[in-house]
Amino acid sequence: MTLDPIASFFAGVISILSPCVLPLLPVILAYSAGQSRFRPFAIVLGLSLSFTLMGMAASVFGAVFQAYIQGFRILAEILIIALGLSMLADYELFGVFARHAGNLHVEKKGVLGGLLVGASLGILWIPCVGPILGAILTTVAIQGDIAYGATHLFVYSVGFAVPMLLIAYFAKFSSARLAEISRYDIKLKKLAGLVLVLAGLWMVYSNHIVYL
Repeated sequence: MTLDPIASFFAGVISILSPCVLPLLPVILAYSAGQSRFRPFAIVLGLSLSFTLMGMAASVFGAVFQAYIQGFRILAEILIIALGLSMLADYELFGVFARHAGNLHVEKKGVLGGLLVGASLGILWIPCVGPILGAILTTVAIQGDIAYGATHLFVYSVGFAVPMLLIAYFAKFSSARLAEISRYDIKLKKLAGLVLVLAGLWMVYSNHIVYL
């Protein structure tokens, strides 16, 4: 199973609608834009770098263990189906990480600080976007191609970044309004969860059943 870049992009868009990500964006981005008009770009760049490095690391891991690829395929099928089921069950992971992420913007100033904040957010928000991000990382690990992994995680980060820049520069969204918008994340999350379950089942079929 391979990923479509468009799917990776929309996965990033859906990920940012998480209730433990979206309400924090005005706090982080409005403050950042007030410091420097380039700081939100720096945050997005740091975030993209963080996600892209994750994709490369997953690909390197897959390439090193290609001799065990069949076992990894089975593990990936189980993991992707499990991640999809967790989204269908609306299981929210580690909301405490969001509170720590909200404090980062006051600790590091300037454009370079924004870059570091973005890189840190890429790590701290893993529990919030875990199911979707985990499914993408699992898929790129199976391919074992560094360029493939880097490309898809970069595209994922672009999907994540576009709404962030729109909020930072082109709209005055309050935290309350974004929290209201994030309520639609429940429906989108369940839809994405269903897609992951179906993708996992398709992997089971294409990797095993079709050859019987």
